[in-house]
Amino acid sequence: MPGWAAAARRSKETGPGRAPFGRRRPAGKENAMTTNQDLLARRQAAVPRGVSTAHPVFAVRAENAEIWDAEGKRYIDFVGGIGVQNTGHRHPKVVAAIEEALKHSIHTAFQVTAYESYIALAEQLNARAPIDGPAKTIFFSTGAEAVENAVKIARVATGRPGIVAFTGGFHGRTFMGMALTGKVAPYKIGFGPFPGEVYRLPFPAESQGVSGADALDALDHLFKFDIEAKRVAAIILEPVQGEGGFYAAPFDFLRELRAVCDAHGILLIADEIQSGFARTGKLFAIEHSGVKPDLITTAKSLAGGMPLSAVVGKAAVMDAAEPGGLGGTYAGNPLACAAGLAVLKVIDEEDILARAAVLGEKLVARLKSFQTKNDLPPIADVRGLGAMVAFDLVKAGGAPDPDAAKRLIEAARANGLILLGCGLYANSIRILVPLTVGDATLEEGLAALEKSLREAGAPSGG
Repeated sequence: MPGWAAAARRSKETGPGRAPFGRRRPAGKENAMTTNQDLLARRQAAVPRGVSTAHPVFAVRAENAEIWDAEGKRYIDFVGGIGVQNTGHRHPKVVAAIEEALKHSIHTAFQVTAYESYIALAEQLNARAPIDGPAKTIFFSTGAEAVENAVKIARVATGRPGIVAFTGGFHGRTFMGMALTGKVAPYKIGFGPFPGEVYRLPFPAESQGVSGADALDALDHLFKFDIEAKRVAAIILEPVQGEGGFYAAPFDFLRELRAVCDAHGILLIADEIQSGFARTGKLFAIEHSGVKPDLITTAKSLAGGMPLSAVVGKAAVMDAAEPGGLGGTYAGNPLACAAGLAVLKVIDEEDILARAAVLGEKLVARLKSFQTKNDLPPIADVRGLGAMVAFDLVKAGGAPDPDAAKRLIEAARANGLILLGCGLYANSIRILVPLTVGDATLEEGLAALEKSLREAGAPSGG
């Protein structure tokens, strides 16, 4: 892909006898290496077990869709920092924007002395987001903060308390985020009680036995038996669920949900934290349906790896909160805003939206070819919207096989491929490879995936 020539040259600088980031080790100390095992022991002693790490390897360098660990081993990255690296690790244009911003300031706090990059990025998002009418944007640091503040904005704008979410949804690890999240383990265990006035609907996923009509019927029952519609401030959903398994909400369902919200004065919040910023072939996944939400939360690939999140919404709704009611000390950091502006330029200049569509087709086609091979474990429900792709590992009888998923992830790591699971039954494998990945690297990763599937072994009965 354009812009990666220098990065490719740098990737050759790390090898045996060289220190991380291409620095040569002092003569006579070529074997003085900090190992993954050393770092793992230090991590276990210094960091609480509540924050889990999927792989027992420690990254020292990353370029585009590749990572090198503390021992110099190279991996192809099919996770992208959990969807953060849509434009690739350390994209040269993003790095250059951060370096330029660093010459001017690191932090002043937008609430004290503002700066142009915050305003410029807000203007870009306001112009690009699928919002009906004038829009405004406020920045935060994490996806959970964006969700929390979207709820605050919805409640103050409507004067209503109720929030409706969906089973399988993931909205963060803060208390309101946990209340909205539709999965207990591991996110909610031992942390309750959670904020009230949160209600839940089944997420429409045909492969899981729930249709769009089923979900709308459940909403009708909710209004009859749990909370009257005029007390609901907002309905929040991921257009494509992330942690829940990469299930895309049917477009007809989204359009009907929009109509229900309009009929009852309810705001529709699209949580695009994982599905946004070109992953699905649109800047925001909900654009595929033609539906325009009232509020959008975004984070992850918004700033190419810098901590930045945002709430974008209808101007009148966004202006409902009183001055001082929204914000955060680090929210909209100037380095992160500069990175966000660079990410949008990369998306435009390198035609990343089209690239996502092409990658998605390649990934789905290859995964479906795996389904036809008798020497691989059974693969079910290959699915994807653009390059937001997942598949399930199942037993011979079709039951979820989380053990096979675990074996696959471990085998892939041994074969130089980083994978990550998801799904309600922990048997789904998601693919979030950087959209800037080169064709040869993608093919290498898919070959490693096939090899790892074979090594994961035949399933047990069930």
